[in-house]
Amino acid sequence: MPAVPRRALLLGAAAAVTAGCSVSGPRGALRLAAGPEGGPYRTFGRRLAEEVHRAHPGLTVEVLATPASVRNLRLIDTGGAELGLSLADSATDAVAGRGAFARPVAVAALARLYLNHLHLVVPSASPVLTVGQLAGLRVSLGAEESGTSVVAERALAAAGVRAEVRLLGTAESVAALRAGELDAFFWSGGVPTPAITELAERTPVRLVPLAETAVALRRAYGPVYESVSIPAGSYRQPSPTPTVGTPSHLLCAAGLDAGVVRAVTEVLFRRRDDLLAPDAPGSRLDERYAIGTGAVPLHPGAAAYYRSVY
Repeated sequence: MPAVPRRALLLGAAAAVTAGCSVSGPRGALRLAAGPEGGPYRTFGRRLAEEVHRAHPGLTVEVLATPASVRNLRLIDTGGAELGLSLADSATDAVAGRGAFARPVAVAALARLYLNHLHLVVPSASPVLTVGQLAGLRVSLGAEESGTSVVAERALAAAGVRAEVRLLGTAESVAALRAGELDAFFWSGGVPTPAITELAERTPVRLVPLAETAVALRRAYGPVYESVSIPAGSYRQPSPTPTVGTPSHLLCAAGLDAGVVRAVTEVLFRRRDDLLAPDAPGSRLDERYAIGTGAVPLHPGAAAYYRSVY
């Protein structure tokens, strides 16, 4: 989003935040579509729910277990959740009504969170050195309706590769690779990801570099994709691994009460040290970073919070 419209939104948002806040503070019951049990989105969501309720006893947040990004956006669209976590590429598709979404979804952003890193994991003895060498192999793209599956499918398409595709979550992918039932799997998340750390400690694995993939995806889809590196030693690898970076967003239904949204956004930053955000190189939960949600508009309640701290 251009800088001038975003500043205008921040400056004009203050009048929108009084609704929904009683003298005793915001009240209501919210549902947060997070991610699979044991995953980073689920952990982050639970901590955020606890901190929101601690700061505003009249607000409760139920954290929903889901496959993550695409499903979370669908839940917001159908009224099954008021809040959700998503990768930026899936959120941008939802706003535009493209890709997995047949029509635009009325969704807004509270914040851009941390940067996810795309992992392509293979056994250390694998001959695969590039995405292009996955042709005909058994490859997990991540769980169905996850954000990982979106970027992984695009990575294969950019390389012109047809693989034997499986749709498995991270834990299932790790187990299948260890059992010799998979040749490779994709995962988009923080660094280091505990499940991959554990895999690397028990089974020799490698990360496949994705530098060309990052360039191709940015050219095709814009700044929702970045060129980043997974630092050396993150999974016992001897050198940095270039790959694709994609931010996570905290989202809400566009019509959610502005006072409630401002309250949740404020908790997000006032309690940032207690939220256990997934690790990521350069990760930061910072107000000036957070407003950069691209094509996904900031909710007026969130914009009012950012205005108050500038």
